[in-house]
Amino acid sequence: MKRRQRRVDATNGTPLLKIRAFQCSDESAVIALWHQCDLIRPWNDPKTDIYRKLAAQPNLFLVGTANGELVATVMAGYEGHRGWINYLAVHPAHRRKGYGRQIMERAARLLRRLHCPKINLQVRATNRAVIQFYQRLGYSIDEVVSLGKRLERDEPRVMG
Repeated sequence: MKRRQRRVDATNGTPLLKIRAFQCSDESAVIALWHQCDLIRPWNDPKTDIYRKLAAQPNLFLVGTANGELVATVMAGYEGHRGWINYLAVHPAHRRKGYGRQIMERAARLLRRLHCPKINLQVRATNRAVIQFYQRLGYSIDEVVSLGKRLERDEPRVMG
C-alpha cells in the first residue's frame, strides 16, 4: 500500500493550502464546511447560493485543500464598482495556519485583475474574532449602514 506524502510548509510544518476554483464535486464538502463554520442561515439555502455563484463569475468561487481535504472557501464577486467577499470559511481544526489569509489574498489578486478598486464584505457585528481577522489583513470598518431586501425566497436546489 502506497503511503500518501503530506505536502507541508518547510518553515513551519503546516500542510500547504492548494487553492483552486470550485468544482461541482466539491458541493457536499463545501456545505459541510459552511455548517461547521456557522455560515448557514435558514433564509440562505447553500445549494442555491452555490448554483447562483456558478451562474455568475464561477472563477471567483475558490476552495482550498490541505492534504486532499477541503478546508477553506471564499466567494468573491465584482460588479464594476466594488468587489465583494462572501462565504470565507476555514475549518475550525485548520484555523491559525494562514489559510484564511492565503485564500483571501488569492481572491484579492483575482479582483485586482478585473481592475476592482475596493473590496467590501459584511460581518455580523457580534462576530468580534472575524472582525479582528479582517482588520489584521488591512480591512477597516466603514461608517456605513448595511441594508438588504430579499428579492427571492430560497428553495432547496439539486445540482446536477
